[in-house]
Amino acid sequence: MFERRIGTVLAAAGALLALAGAAMYLLPGPGLPFLVIGLAALITGLVVIAATRRT
Repeated sequence: MFERRIGTVLAAAGALLALAGAAMYLLPGPGLPFLVIGLAALITGLVVIAATRRT
């Protein structure tokens, strides 16, 4: 149960970072690093959620 919460938090934070990175890609700011880190966190969170759902 605890791992699923970690996955949910990672997925939510990753989605927010990816959206912020996409916005900063067009606006002034470091968009590409935020986008890459956000997508990595989002994918990791989704993998953790899927792994805990199988067991």
